[in-house]
Amino acid sequence: MKHGSIYIAYDLVMVILSITLMVLGVVLFLFCKKKPGDQSEEKHVVKHCARAYSLMEIDAATDGFNHSRIMGKGRIGTVFASVQENGELVAVKRIHPVLVLSNAGFGFSSVLKWLSSVHHPNIVPIIGFSEAPGERIIVMEFVRMVSLDFYLHQNLNGGAGASLLDWNKRVRIAAGAARGLQYLHQVATPNIVHGCFKSSNILIDVNFCPRISDYGLNFLAPLEKRGLVGYVDDEYWNERGGSGASKESDVYGLGVVLLELLSGRGCEEGLIVKWALPLIKEKSFSELLDPRLVIPSDMKPLFRLAKVASACVGNSRKCRPSIAQVANILNNLEMEVCI
Repeated sequence: MKHGSIYIAYDLVMVILSITLMVLGVVLFLFCKKKPGDQSEEKHVVKHCARAYSLMEIDAATDGFNHSRIMGKGRIGTVFASVQENGELVAVKRIHPVLVLSNAGFGFSSVLKWLSSVHHPNIVPIIGFSEAPGERIIVMEFVRMVSLDFYLHQNLNGGAGASLLDWNKRVRIAAGAARGLQYLHQVATPNIVHGCFKSSNILIDVNFCPRISDYGLNFLAPLEKRGLVGYVDDEYWNERGGSGASKESDVYGLGVVLLELLSGRGCEEGLIVKWALPLIKEKSFSELLDPRLVIPSDMKPLFRLAKVASACVGNSRKCRPSIAQVANILNNLEMEVCI
């Protein structure tokens, strides 16, 4: 009887062991089968790297930098509408010659490859660049957009552009721009300081979605005040070497943009801040808000938007809110107004 019990126990152990080995084998099979799939999926998540174009390609695509193709001019360069050989439209920014000469020894291609890794719905992608003696060119995705600056300040047709941006759209634009800036400051690796965050560098698409352009290019013109004064804090000019671009100065620029959205007024080299802060402090919103728009029945979102703007421009860098704090508030405001 004892020998029989031993045999039965032995058989039971062998059965359990066999079942365990079978289960383990199935688990290992499934794991090994899934792993290559996961790796193949990871291969699709590849950071984009800017393509190097020859100057000849750029020249042909812009018809020799034809003036009829000019889309806009800024402190860093002139933007041309360009058609590539495959028929794809792209935007070409030709850096001003004087800035090319002053940055002759700088690693332009390295910086552009780094900036081209950025990918976010509120940011205009950089897809290529070109370097040649006396030439520095940036190739960007062509987005059929006009700038926030144009909508608010440069549309001369009876202010029709500004009227298209009702209060809900303005809150959405504020939140989207903050998300894009937050991506640059916190997600991009290494983090990116925009350096010149202003309404003309925020493009608005047909769905009124904002997209940030010209990020990370301040190294080309750190001391060029034209187009920058008023969008950066006083501390910007006090830094050693005169180049005080920082995350905090970007947040200041966002605050100025928020004041533009609220009031409809231009930056005016910083006069908007001196004009708006007392009105916000005194809660004189009838004077602050854009007179081209009907004042909404629910003013709470605009009150909060004004307070955020005030915090961005009314404090020193040490006391200024981070972009994460600003974006969180603006995202909540966007959800409230879009319900």
